[in-house]
Amino acid sequence: MKRVAVEDVALAVPPGAREHLLDTASAIMREGDIVDISLSELSLRSGLNSALVKYYFGNKAGLLKALLDRDWDAIVRSVDALVAKGDMDPEAKLRRHISKVIDTFYAVPYLNRLTMRMVRESDDAEARRIADCYLSPIYRAYEDLIGEGVRAGVFRPIDPQLFYFTVTGAVDRFFSTRLVMKYCFDQDTLTEELRDRYREHTIDIIMAGILAR
Repeated sequence: MKRVAVEDVALAVPPGAREHLLDTASAIMREGDIVDISLSELSLRSGLNSALVKYYFGNKAGLLKALLDRDWDAIVRSVDALVAKGDMDPEAKLRRHISKVIDTFYAVPYLNRLTMRMVRESDDAEARRIADCYLSPIYRAYEDLIGEGVRAGVFRPIDPQLFYFTVTGAVDRFFSTRLVMKYCFDQDTLTEELRDRYREHTIDIIMAGILAR
């Protein structure tokens, strides 16, 4: 009976309900600087019955998994397209990539923390899937981007694994420090102006460390 009731609810909602639930969950975590959601708040904010979470995702963990997949898929496709571009030099590619990483974390600042939470709370098979689908492709892209630059004489040899942690750490730390911003700098909001300043700063620092010249 419960299964039928949930399906009946689903049939009554407008098209795009699944995407709307994901968008709302993303907004709640982004605004609250958290990596969790309350189903009651999700229902209130989205205007949709919380039973739809069970219908579309199975449970809250399934919702978070779907959100992780959605956000990471866009990143992997973007970096794959960048690596494949033949009309950009290695330095321009890397600058473009770092810029896009900062824009992505500005839009979904919870991403790295949510990834680590899902890896910790998943069984080995699911943790391996997350790593294989989303983390390893970024590392391999760094191997390609850095290797291309070294061969062109533009970059000095850099360990791609350590470079991965450098970029991810620099960006994740900044976009998950709202409380530090609030109590140390009296600024409770990460604005577009601050994002742009940090983008320029980060690109300058990282590129200065990798450029051969």
